[in-house]
Amino acid sequence: MGKGEAWVNGQSIGRYWPTYISPNSGCTDSCNYRGTYSASKCLKNCGKPSQTLYHVPRAWLKPDSNTFVLFEESGGDPTKISFGTKQIESVCSHVTESHPPPVDTWNSNAESERKVGPVLSLECPYPNQAISSIKFASFGTPRRTCGNYNHGSCSSNRALSIVQKACIGSSSCNIGVSINTFGNPCRGVTKSLAVEAACT
Repeated sequence: MGKGEAWVNGQSIGRYWPTYISPNSGCTDSCNYRGTYSASKCLKNCGKPSQTLYHVPRAWLKPDSNTFVLFEESGGDPTKISFGTKQIESVCSHVTESHPPPVDTWNSNAESERKVGPVLSLECPYPNQAISSIKFASFGTPRRTCGNYNHGSCSSNRALSIVQKACIGSSSCNIGVSINTFGNPCRGVTKSLAVEAACT
């Protein structure tokens, strides 16, 4: 496709312009973000379309008979368009002891806000799902990101069992992020709780 706008079941997913190509030069294999920023720093995907993937919210789709409308401004081949669905297998959350408490607990009473503390929340993406297993749980200094979490230099040995008990079998769960819940595996360090759960 060239350039235009697209709608799915009457909802605009926005403009598309895959013929807008990034410059052919300026990209490097290595990148160092340190120092002064400039627009030409750490360029990637030189000579490729500025965008090739577009997100369609699942809530906009019907089980069948979906309507896809294109307003093409510069010509293209609509038979080259493909759709793919992504099934979310994991939900993750990572909250530190220094996070503020959930917004719905805020009020003008600062003392009650301190009592609530930060909360890690998990919720399965689809209404008929429940949390079936906990793939990872660590309270301490967990590292990396969802799907690749690993234990840091310290981790509470109670974290996994506490999270399993609070979450498995439910569509959502909330766990207070506190040494009162998990113990204190490393003193003098701001700790966090990282969890990856499977929903089925």
